[in-house]
Amino acid sequence: MTAYTLSEAGALALARIGRRAGALPLHGDTTPRPVLRGSREAGTFENAFFVPPAKGETDHLLRVARRALDAGRMLRRVARRGERVLSASERLIAQLSAGAVRVLEELLTLSRLNRGRVYPSYDHLARVTGLGRATVARGLRLLEEIGFLVRQRRFARLSTEGAGPRIAQTSNAYRLTLPRGIVAHLPRWMRPVPLPDDEAYRLATRDVEQKAMRQSLNCRELALATLDGPLGRMLAKLGAGIDARDTATRSPSASLTLIRNPSLNHLSSVEISDPMPTIYRQSTALL
Repeated sequence: MTAYTLSEAGALALARIGRRAGALPLHGDTTPRPVLRGSREAGTFENAFFVPPAKGETDHLLRVARRALDAGRMLRRVARRGERVLSASERLIAQLSAGAVRVLEELLTLSRLNRGRVYPSYDHLARVTGLGRATVARGLRLLEEIGFLVRQRRFARLSTEGAGPRIAQTSNAYRLTLPRGIVAHLPRWMRPVPLPDDEAYRLATRDVEQKAMRQSLNCRELALATLDGPLGRMLAKLGAGIDARDTATRSPSASLTLIRNPSLNHLSSVEISDPMPTIYRQSTALL
């Protein structure tokens, strides 16, 4: 039986889903694919992706961005004078432009008005900011690299008849965050308050418990807990097949054979303690 990594299995699952819907080209077809890599179906993940901002959080992020813009000007002067070599994060801050901050201001406005649900198109951002579409695209890319936002590509299903694609690219979803690399360039009164020791301990304990819980899941449960939408359901079916195969290999006769052969006991203990294939678990851990 052929073994696949999670990325390979995901590519196969997306290909099957696309061909069933008539969206992705068949083998040898030169028709361009209408969906970009990494896209997720609109309406299947937004409730877990979007986070409503706290009171005053959007205003605070805008003040941080404007401070970062001032810090970028000072870093550019430092680089021109040759006083020192800028770090990777400082080079990103030095590239921050007024146009990118204007795009971020519009995203923050939408986040405040729509309780964190931000998914404007490039054309909408270009129209309300007065910037060019290419400038908006560069600003979003830079904001994402600095850490001001998390961007998720989306696609939507089309209710069309006849030949042609059944899915198409739609606007991206954005979640706004405070980048860690900016904190060092902020005054003390704008820096986030450190967590109390008991809260930090609680979060660390929760992370350990979640990791242990994931280690105890079988292939099907891990796929459902990691992904959603058609890809998650397809990988869950693949995981169920892997689980069934592993269960079939652990027959009573095989266990009795291992007991009668002490030299193979170390192999049986590894297999029994970790029912999920190592390649599947390692690939899933990268998501």
